[in-house]
Order: sequence, then structure tokens, then C-alpha cells
Amino acid sequence: MKTLGKLEAVLWSIALPGFSQLLSGQIIKGTLFVLLEFVINMYSNFNSAIMFSFLGEIDHAIQVTNFQWLMFYPCLYFFAMWDAYRTSMPEKEELSFLPFVFSAYFVTVGLMYSTRIKVFGILIGPVFLPMLSLIPGLMIGFIIRWIILSIKKYRLQK
Repeated sequence: MKTLGKLEAVLWSIALPGFSQLLSGQIIKGTLFVLLEFVINMYSNFNSAIMFSFLGEIDHAIQVTNFQWLMFYPCLYFFAMWDAYRTSMPEKEELSFLPFVFSAYFVTVGLMYSTRIKVFGILIGPVFLPMLSLIPGLMIGFIIRWIILSIKKYRLQK
């Protein structure tokens, strides 16, 4: 089994959920993640939404998107990423899941509001608003992790 570094594991998982698991020898888990990614991607029409979004055709991207299926994507994506990170992180690292969990939550909420929220008067749709929602998700996850670890460290010093 190949050992991946944390950064390498996360980057392969960003490329496609399940790649890190496959590279590290977790064949069943990696195959499941890849298959789930393909099923969700196919039934949600996510590739079409991405294509239309990058072409600036946001209304068309919204029309082709099956939001019922796409709502599963952020949780799968960030869980696969966290799982890849978890298998390569040091044993004593604590609460590393928090940035991933909050990212999944914020990206899902961004997806839900992507047909309504405008940024600087521009509707940015089901691809770009969830991507922007990642930023506060990561920030809040890291801040909460830092607060909890700081409190724990403070209590241990007493």
C-alpha cells in the first residue's frame, strides 16, 4: 500500500473522489467513491452545468441541473477528501474533520441558494456560488477547530 502525503491525498481527491483511496490501496472504498461520483454527476447533469457556467450561460446551467441529485455531491466530495486526508495525517492530529464538514455544509447551502443569490448584481449559478461558499466554510471550520483546541490546551495547562 502506497503512503500518500496529506497534500497529495487531498489534491488527488479534488481531482476525482476516490483517486486517493485507489492510490493508497483501498480498492473497494476508492471504487465506491468513483462510482458514486459518476452516478451523482451523471444524474445531476453537473458536467453540463459546469460547461454552461464557464460559457457564461448561467440560466441554461440552472435549467439543466437536477438539484435533487446535485445536493449529494458536496457531502460525497468532502467526505472522500477528508477520508483521503485522514489516512495520511499524523495519529495525534485532532478535529481535522471540522474544515471538511463545514465546507460540505456551506457548499450545499450555496447550491441551494444558487438560483437566487446575486453577487454584485450578477446571478452566478450552481457552480460558482457553491465554489465561493467554500471560503466561509473553510474559515469557520478552521476557526472552530482552533477555538476547541485552544480551550482544550488551556484546560490541560491548569
